[in-house]
Amino acid sequence: MKVTYYPGCSLEGTAVDYAASIAGVASLLDVDLVELFDWNCCGASSAHSLNHQLALHLPARNLALAEKAGRDVVAPCALCFNRLKVAEKTLQGPQGEELGLSYRGGFKIWDLLDFLTQNAFLESLAAKVVLPLMNLKAVCYYGCLVARPPAVTDRADSENPQNMERLLEVLGATPLDWSFKTDCCGAGLALARPDIIDTLVQRLYERALAAGAECFVVSCQMCQANLDLCQERIARKFGQDYYLPVFYFTELMGLAVGHPQAPHWLAQHLVDPMPLLKMKGII
Repeated sequence: MKVTYYPGCSLEGTAVDYAASIAGVASLLDVDLVELFDWNCCGASSAHSLNHQLALHLPARNLALAEKAGRDVVAPCALCFNRLKVAEKTLQGPQGEELGLSYRGGFKIWDLLDFLTQNAFLESLAAKVVLPLMNLKAVCYYGCLVARPPAVTDRADSENPQNMERLLEVLGATPLDWSFKTDCCGAGLALARPDIIDTLVQRLYERALAAGAECFVVSCQMCQANLDLCQERIARKFGQDYYLPVFYFTELMGLAVGHPQAPHWLAQHLVDPMPLLKMKGII
């Protein structure tokens, strides 16, 4: 299956491990990710707070380019997905003419997790699992932008998404129930207000541990960064000893199907997941 792929800026920088795992699992599922030609930054996470028109024009231009390609668009970044959906709603509404772009739509904008957890892909994946992630107890963390607000994202399950849990079950892991899967981690506040990130993320650590989790599974590179990069700092600040590896869902897919590059993807995390995976007999 061929789709238009909008990687977004961070997958060419801080989230290169996510980009590599996406490429690895896409090929296994016969998904041809055709990168959108001449794409530009979508404006997340600052444009919408600085210049409303610019914040619409940036993602709208990408949609105009995607319309020429004539295929559904897949975005791996929750922020990019949200901004593309905001632009889509604007272009289809009364403000659309103000942007000066001709847009008829006719294609779907997908969040990568939603795209890869369609039933056909899950069935195909199940047949390829050679190393079930047995006894790995995880909480699924979607973050706040891929599902909400539902008027923008078109998600019917915006408060309690379940597709990542279904994926983990296919991979043989144990997804745990918790009520904080769509709480905010602070996203783009890493430089401006790290104190807010510390408070929000420490609360997520505590809630995950209370649920019995050994790790997080995420589909957003901003969430992964806040949960992974800040863990040592937050542990010191709050006088705790946290060890909660933060996996991209695509990395776990790669592990379960025996992708040879999966250990390399995981080696780029600050919270080393190898002790947990070895303890579980997965690696």
